[in-house]
Amino acid sequence: MAAPRQLTRRSSEFIDSVLKLKPRIAAFDCDGTLWAGDAGEGFFHWELDQRLVSDEIAAWARRRYAAYRAGQVAEDDMCGEMVSMHRGLSENLVQAAANRYFDENFVRQIFPEMRALVQKLQEQGSLVWAVSSTNQWMIRAGMRYFGIPQERILAAAVEVRDGIITDLLTRVPSGDGKPQAIRATVSGPLDIAFGNSRWDMAMLAMARQGFAINPNPELETVARQNAWPIYFPDLLADSG
Repeated sequence: MAAPRQLTRRSSEFIDSVLKLKPRIAAFDCDGTLWAGDAGEGFFHWELDQRLVSDEIAAWARRRYAAYRAGQVAEDDMCGEMVSMHRGLSENLVQAAANRYFDENFVRQIFPEMRALVQKLQEQGSLVWAVSSTNQWMIRAGMRYFGIPQERILAAAVEVRDGIITDLLTRVPSGDGKPQAIRATVSGPLDIAFGNSRWDMAMLAMARQGFAINPNPELETVARQNAWPIYFPDLLADSG
């Protein structure tokens, strides 16, 4: 594993500005917020190519994703189906595949200052939650690098029975689904929240203080309207 990246003065000042708020409860979106890129989408294409699911399900999933990209399938529906399509598979098998994919493709994409922030918040006593519409196995894989325990992961999920994945959705935290998942699970008000896209707006709005991290243009506009701090990680500047 490569040596930890040295934080810049700018990133250290950002971390300090958050720590000064002394939040009791913090929530982080994952894809695009804690690391660059969409691990959930990447894993979806990778596992189809790797034939992790049957050829029949893979063919259906490719058609379904094309329809989603064409605006014919809702975001929540696609996020849920990216989880439920694993029905009948061993959860251990899918988790091992997710770990492998993240280790090989996304560890280098982690924003060092966001990783440091999560760790420092927890050291300070904050309860940190990962809230994502990506499948639960991928978020578990990523959270191994942030120290967020499984019981504080709110990701797209299905019921698992006797170690076998079913197609019974239990949660799809996207858009308004993020505040719903937080209210149903987290005890106490949300102090700070971090996100990068329109699908995080409702979560940022419910927090005492929202932060727009690596925001897309739509979220950046809303963040400025709401006086939410905006921060672009150093890794993005280096790759630009």
